[in-house]
Amino acid sequence: MELVKKQPTVKAPADWFTGDVWFDVIHAGQEPSRMRANMVRFSPGAHTNWHSHAVGQTLHVVAGVALIGTRDGTVLEAHPGQTVTCPPGEEHWHGATPEFFMEHLALWEGLGDGTPETAWLEPVAEDQYNGPRTSTR
Repeated sequence: MELVKKQPTVKAPADWFTGDVWFDVIHAGQEPSRMRANMVRFSPGAHTNWHSHAVGQTLHVVAGVALIGTRDGTVLEAHPGQTVTCPPGEEHWHGATPEFFMEHLALWEGLGDGTPETAWLEPVAEDQYNGPRTSTR
């Protein structure tokens, strides 16, 4: 067993996000582990660019309301305690509503061979971010 030293909070790169986003690395597995876990905090209106993960991603909402969008125009609202999975290769985005902060636990796997596990794409257009939402309640 090992107690892992807490790392400082990091401001997310502006070329991958719209708005102010911070994350805490909870786990960045070393071989043979490929597990990655970050606690991510989004300011109101902040969200990721379009992106995909080679092995998929799981998002567990801790606080606020998360918006998760897919290329087919779906914008899902997820609430605290709810978990959303994005399958391998699915282009998606996620972030906060315009009105409130949002915090989620992001879980995904690295590839272990030096290949980037996340493919970062273009920013989300305003009409995509503000599109009709599907409530999970």
